[in-house]
Amino acid sequence: MPTTASLTRRHEWILLLTLTVMNFTHIMDFMVMMPLGPQFMRLFHVTPRQFGLLVSTYTFAAAGVGFIAAFVVDRFDRKHTLLTVYAGFGVSTLLCALAPSYQWLLLARAVAGGFGGVMGATLMAIVGDVVPQERRGTAMGTVMAAFSLSAVAGVPSGLLLAEWFGWQGPFVFLGLLALPLWLLAQRILPPLHGHLVHRRSQNPWQQVRFMYSQPVHLRAFALMASLMFAGFSVIPFISPYMVANAGLGEADLKYIYLCGGLATLFSSRLIGWLADRVGKPQMFVAVALISLPAILTLTHWRPAPLPLTLLATTVFMVFVSGRLIPAMAIVTGAVEPQHRGSFMSFNSATQQLASGAASFCAGLLIHKNAAGQLAGYDLVGYAACGFTLLCIWLAPRIGSAPHQR
Repeated sequence: MPTTASLTRRHEWILLLTLTVMNFTHIMDFMVMMPLGPQFMRLFHVTPRQFGLLVSTYTFAAAGVGFIAAFVVDRFDRKHTLLTVYAGFGVSTLLCALAPSYQWLLLARAVAGGFGGVMGATLMAIVGDVVPQERRGTAMGTVMAAFSLSAVAGVPSGLLLAEWFGWQGPFVFLGLLALPLWLLAQRILPPLHGHLVHRRSQNPWQQVRFMYSQPVHLRAFALMASLMFAGFSVIPFISPYMVANAGLGEADLKYIYLCGGLATLFSSRLIGWLADRVGKPQMFVAVALISLPAILTLTHWRPAPLPLTLLATTVFMVFVSGRLIPAMAIVTGAVEPQHRGSFMSFNSATQQLASGAASFCAGLLIHKNAAGQLAGYDLVGYAACGFTLLCIWLAPRIGSAPHQR
């Protein structure tokens, strides 16, 4: 098995594709909860606020565990870390399918979120370690195509499984799929311990002080937190809003993710490629500006023919998800390799905490009116645009750490 120093371009792409598929299962596990929202609200008799908590619990747990993990992840081979947390992710996803009530499902989602958050951070740290800075935008676009794959294949197939076998079906599928993927990763991934050569021993307080005393780190954390708030205040309620306000049937929801996923499957690679050529901050600003009208259009949508609704949701997904690609390339370049694992874990914790807070706060603004429709989604859209403008201001102010590969 080659080391990271001797990886050929071919093996680098095989490794990236393996990470992409693993990331696909993690993202699908999170994404499939959102189109299942109408089912959960009906079957468990929960309010929009309780559903928002069901979504945000996953991210809050990921934030908490990710923060703790940040103190230790740089002490181990990243391959071993990834395999360990991925095994826990597979088991905890199966536990979600076994949950007999809303309360037990809430607990199972917290466990799955804890493993999933560390896994996502480790994946991004591996990309930062393996791929040089000049190709990192393309690499991030490849691994983050997992969002598109989840939308194209994951969510529609998950909804079909839910129709055939009940809401438990998608979680059983993901739990079982994790085993062959774990075996594949164990074979494909090389030893990933180059970061240990320059690692200096720090106690937890020193580590926190170092991570949060660097201005470039603080700007990177602020960017990702604002970006998550700008996206995940809107995204979890797309499906409930489209059913309650736009007149879509639950069976039509899969087409939202299918069309959006097909589009982003191509756009994510293109945005990553352009980011490497025109500059990552410049590409981020351009995509974020275009996302503003897409957010406002979606959060003010009214009943319309299905093709027009799918066009609106697809444009939203392309540009809102597209912002994350240059943003991740920016923040992974803001830290030196020997600190990247801890930094990405702190960053993941920041992202997850912001995502959970966003969906929870949106749930406080959104309520059912007398006609059974969801009111307050327009206010969520205005808030999301405000956070997007903050991101546009922050992104060009994050520089690269010295000694980037």
